[in-house]
Amino acid sequence: MRFDLITIFPEFFAGPLDHGILRRARETGLVEVNVEDLRAFTKDRHRTVDDRPFGGGEGMVLKPEPLFEAVESLLGHGVGDASKPGDADPKTAIVLMSAAGKLLRQETARRYAKMERIILICGRYEGVDERVAEHLATEEISVGDFVLSGGELPAMMIVDAVTRLLPGALGNEASSQNESFSAADDLGSCTRRQSPVTSHALLDFPHYTRPAEYRGWGVPEVLMGGNHAEVAKWRRAAALEKTRRNRPDLL
Repeated sequence: MRFDLITIFPEFFAGPLDHGILRRARETGLVEVNVEDLRAFTKDRHRTVDDRPFGGGEGMVLKPEPLFEAVESLLGHGVGDASKPGDADPKTAIVLMSAAGKLLRQETARRYAKMERIILICGRYEGVDERVAEHLATEEISVGDFVLSGGELPAMMIVDAVTRLLPGALGNEASSQNESFSAADDLGSCTRRQSPVTSHALLDFPHYTRPAEYRGWGVPEVLMGGNHAEVAKWRRAAALEKTRRNRPDLL
């Protein structure tokens, strides 16, 4: 899997890429991460990437020219124009990070994990010229109903979410299956008949570790009894309860 990050702050990614699962995935060659400075695709001596919005208004808008040329340089071919649009590669996603995009979900990450390449465009300033969203990006993605200063943090969230789904990225492959937003049936086939909501995604079940008692709060006895069927049953019920409490919209 290859990730290309287009940004005006390439130094931003030095820290997040050098730790944990992402660092190991890069070192083993499981993923390749390339960071492109958008200003390298400008043609004026001031390396201008933004301009005032047509129609007036606050802030500045990222220009289309450097973004189109950056993506075309990475792809190795043009993406066409209004008279002759180019054909999209089904194995490559060109993602514009935007507060106005579709909400990022775990199913989105799973779909991206099946691709060969993801190009992530990090927006800045007041926004990005809409022609980038309409004619360059294959998708426009938001990470939540809030506004950030730029698309760098959301882009890193996608890189992390997708990488951990790739075979070999985690020490235990089951870790990416039995967690929040995984299919409900993954919590244990022996409990599938316990609830009519098995087709929904659930939050992860609660986790406990040693000590068994801390400041008067104990670990549920079922987790220490060694009965795997009962543990699976408890975990499913606990995941359902936690989902109802924190994210009832998922049910």
